[in-house]
Amino acid sequence: MLSDYTGTLSCGGKLVAGVRECLLELSKSVDLHILTIDTFGTAKEQLRGLPLRLRWLMGAGGDHDVQKRQYLDKFEARRVAVLGNGNTDRLLLKAVKERGGLAIAVDNGEGCALDTMQNANIFVVGASNALGLLLQSDRLRATLRF
Repeated sequence: MLSDYTGTLSCGGKLVAGVRECLLELSKSVDLHILTIDTFGTAKEQLRGLPLRLRWLMGAGGDHDVQKRQYLDKFEARRVAVLGNGNTDRLLLKAVKERGGLAIAVDNGEGCALDTMQNANIFVVGASNALGLLLQSDRLRATLRF
């Protein structure tokens, strides 16, 4: 699983209720990678003790969307679930969706960019709800079946 941090797993820089527990449970079956600009400077502290790889995006330039998309190249995209909410997540969600993976747009109260929503397979309110779909994947069937 690849996920953005700010606004996706957190609100106002703090992990949303229930996210820590969901990430702990998910880590038993999947590798967790968090990609962040860390707008509030809280990701390291908030994610402390969780079995995941935290990657800060570099530079103040406008290529964070490209950096996130390039990180995907380390994986077989059809085996990836990705969570995001901001414009910097749109290319990553689009690439995962186009290659057969699961792209989830998430809103925790800070909003979700329209381009990101349009590049997702599904939009979910609340990070705990989104992670819950990965923990209980049968819940996705009704939403994503054709």
